[in-house]
Amino acid sequence: MTAAAAQQGEALEERFVLPSGLEAGLQEVLRQEGGTGPVLRFRFVAPGLDKGADFDAVSADLEYLCTSVALQAVPEAGDDGATIIISVGNKPSEFGVPDPDVVQVFEAYRVENGTCIWEVF
Repeated sequence: MTAAAAQQGEALEERFVLPSGLEAGLQEVLRQEGGTGPVLRFRFVAPGLDKGADFDAVSADLEYLCTSVALQAVPEAGDDGATIIISVGNKPSEFGVPDPDVVQVFEAYRVENGTCIWEVF
């Protein structure tokens, strides 16, 4: 097992109880440079997520993960101008590779004054 795989396995072991009652584990954090600051993608796995999930509950879960996990996990995530993208899938998946068997939701937030502000697509 590579160090990265071991590290990722450890990350999946840490569970976050979401406002909806689902439990999520961090699959990975991806970083890229954006126009006004870093773009940080926090990819979570919540096995109980299903296609019929309530929109308000999912929105609250994503906001919670941005505010309570992402802003705390990576120092530059709290910098003004950073963009945080939170995604939650029902099982692990490879970033950028379509998988029709994975239920996934995501939202983007801009960071302003240390707060996650939802970005409407």
